[in-house]
Amino acid sequence: MQKIYQNIQSIMGPILVVEGVEGVKYEELVEVTTAEGKTKMGKVLEANGDKALVQMFESTQGLSTTGLKAKFLGKVAKLGVSPDMLGRIFNGAGEPIDGGPAVLAEKHIDISGMAINPYSRNFPSDFIQTGISSLDVMNTLVRGQKLPVFSGSGLPHAELATQIARQAKVNDGSEFAVVFGAMGVTFEEAMYFQKEFERTGAIEKSTLFVNTAADPVVERIAVPRMALSYAEYLAFEKDMHVLVVLTDMTNYAEALREVSAARKEVPGRRGYPGYLYTDLATIYERAGRIKGAKGSVTQMPILSMPEDDITHPIPDLTGYITEGQFVMDRDLNQKKQLPPVDVLKSLSRLAGAGMGEGKTRDDHSKLKDQLFACYARGKDVRELAVVLGESSLSEIDRVYLGFATDYEEQFIGQGFKEERDIIESLELGWELLRRFPVTELKRLNEKTIKKFHPDYRDKKDEVAA
Repeated sequence: MQKIYQNIQSIMGPILVVEGVEGVKYEELVEVTTAEGKTKMGKVLEANGDKALVQMFESTQGLSTTGLKAKFLGKVAKLGVSPDMLGRIFNGAGEPIDGGPAVLAEKHIDISGMAINPYSRNFPSDFIQTGISSLDVMNTLVRGQKLPVFSGSGLPHAELATQIARQAKVNDGSEFAVVFGAMGVTFEEAMYFQKEFERTGAIEKSTLFVNTAADPVVERIAVPRMALSYAEYLAFEKDMHVLVVLTDMTNYAEALREVSAARKEVPGRRGYPGYLYTDLATIYERAGRIKGAKGSVTQMPILSMPEDDITHPIPDLTGYITEGQFVMDRDLNQKKQLPPVDVLKSLSRLAGAGMGEGKTRDDHSKLKDQLFACYARGKDVRELAVVLGESSLSEIDRVYLGFATDYEEQFIGQGFKEERDIIESLELGWELLRRFPVTELKRLNEKTIKKFHPDYRDKKDEVAA
């Protein structure tokens, strides 16, 4: 029988301090009853001696310590999971908000979870196709990888998130699902995500967990853990490949900072708690593949960099934990080259594991290097033309300048509606390189050029005819 405590010492924001407690555990659920008989739920944030800090799931506005009662339930927050959750939308408490029936849970799992033991990990490999050329060709995503998107205020990361969730697939016939977690988003964004998934039919292979800015802070902290717990269930018990898209991790970190301030902890850099790195790692390190398991969990967390500052604590610490990043560019966005991914600043450290014959195509790696080199030189020439004028450029420099413009307009700027498979994207890359003399294609060997260069293939077709 659970003991009821009435000696609640203070209320600090979402935190209650309860004294005289015995046998209380970290993360234990707490039922708080007001003097009027209303019940609110919370969880133990810290237990020290006979004192417990309880974080409320709902607002504490208007509450008084007089007449408050706290009952510790002896269990932690769990999520009831079932394959029937695919195609459904839930709030940050794991309750359906799509008007459908309650889920008949196959089992209940602790949402706290654990990072995958390094000894049990398999190296991430095999290609995940997003249908976006600047990602699939230039910064390939592989199964089991954790690869964030670094965005900025006002940039279309919500559209990019839904495009990736809508188009992502594996090409070997394996079962694939998307788990989408939204934290601290506006009501309009929440409705956009829901309607876009339903409109495109992507909802059928997806599960959404949505927390709006008006919802409790503690739910914001729970959403990524719920999303990952369900993803792990699908991957390691149902043998599916699961892509987890989390947006916006900046809102998640702000929620951590709010709770830390309420606990009166000593702040770290820019006011964020000193354990921000550890906390983010408990989320990101739940991505991966496990030896002996057929499924995998791949993560794409999306975060908006305050003031576009990539050295801000949130993107800075995220970059230390994850395996690369996609960076969204404000200049490309202003030119309407969408999705505005800056391929020169972006990086996928495990891209090589997803390229090659049987995964994409055997020219993928070398073609990516050549496109990267040509675009980098083209951007350098563009800056030179601003200073010296275009008339001062050499003939080959003008070719590079034209390539950079066409690369942005045709390769990067495919829009949020168009989906390209990997072969289409590779062929588009070759067409853009067609303007260069072969002597300029220094990243491509003779064998690759003769096999895949459009001019050589056209000649072979003429001979065959």
